[in-house]
Amino acid sequence: MTLRPIRYSAEIEPPEPGFDESLQKAIDIITEFERNSVAGEGVDRAVRFAHAKAYGLVQGTFEILDGLPAEYAQGVYAHPGVHDCLVRYSNGLAHLGIDRALGNVVGMATKVFGIEAETMLEDERHTTTMDFNMINGPVFFCNTARHYRFLAKLFIDIPKYHAGGKEGTHQMFHDWVTGYGTLRPDEWAWDELGAFIRLGSQARWQNLLLSTFWTMGAVRHGDHVAKLRITPTPVSTGAVTNRDLDPAAHDEVFRPALVDELSRHGAEFDFQVQLCASLEEMPIDDLTVEWPERLSPFVTVARMSFPRQDIGGADNLAAADVVSFTPWRCGAEHVPVGSLQRLRREVYRLSSIERHRLNDQIRAEPGSVADVLPPTL
Repeated sequence: MTLRPIRYSAEIEPPEPGFDESLQKAIDIITEFERNSVAGEGVDRAVRFAHAKAYGLVQGTFEILDGLPAEYAQGVYAHPGVHDCLVRYSNGLAHLGIDRALGNVVGMATKVFGIEAETMLEDERHTTTMDFNMINGPVFFCNTARHYRFLAKLFIDIPKYHAGGKEGTHQMFHDWVTGYGTLRPDEWAWDELGAFIRLGSQARWQNLLLSTFWTMGAVRHGDHVAKLRITPTPVSTGAVTNRDLDPAAHDEVFRPALVDELSRHGAEFDFQVQLCASLEEMPIDDLTVEWPERLSPFVTVARMSFPRQDIGGADNLAAADVVSFTPWRCGAEHVPVGSLQRLRREVYRLSSIERHRLNDQIRAEPGSVADVLPPTL
């Protein structure tokens, strides 16, 4: 079957009614959480409203491949070459704690250096980095800005629900689906709850170097629209010895396994693009739908490599705490697409500003890996 990718136009992402109100409510919820987290998380500092617990900050290279087909050689991918990169592995929740309490939905945030494109963030137009925010599942559990303002609060309250046992879980599902009782039945978030359950059931307790990560939401890919993923190469996965993790046996499993593997060998990943070929079967604003590969396969456009390195020190986690990632740190040809993605632009930016203020940290986008971490082994 010949691939006929959809061409991007503003019509494929219509404005969401009430977007500005939903955005402000989400910002208010997240700002309040970050301020309360200084005391609430027990570490005397503010934590991120999502992906609070870092498992390590890894340095590597990001090689854009030569000879790509025209529909994939778009924007930055039209310029083959090798760039330095940083990767922050993290838990997906807004809280700190032992791994088995936080669960196994994890994130991989990547920062690529040396990108010559004006970013879409007004307060840092001329930085030379490009970020990718991914989790270990192909779908997301929120579709609209309106639902996001409820789910932001719900995720912050997850420890309270868990403390309530079975009744707490039932209350969480009720609050999720009904928007704390404010949504009409025809607006109930059944699809989003189903995606959340699928995501949790499909995620595995395994070494982070074995996991595949997806952007969940769509992004512009030059003239087209795409989703992205990072997947380890077969040779790389074959080298991993500490594969399956047991959170019942140890409080911390993800970070020790990652530290151990990288101290002995590197890792390699394919960075892939899946072009949108049908707005009906590959919708932009329904993130609960996994785009079928029968319509459009993932194509490798770059190769990521980690050298052997030591990430086991406290200084590594301190650096992971300071650095910020947002999918809007990119050029115009790669901006996130869709209502929820537009909300993330200001939510991520303002959250980062507030967190750095609370922690008395300098918020400045690094110009190189050396600005963040010392050289690898």
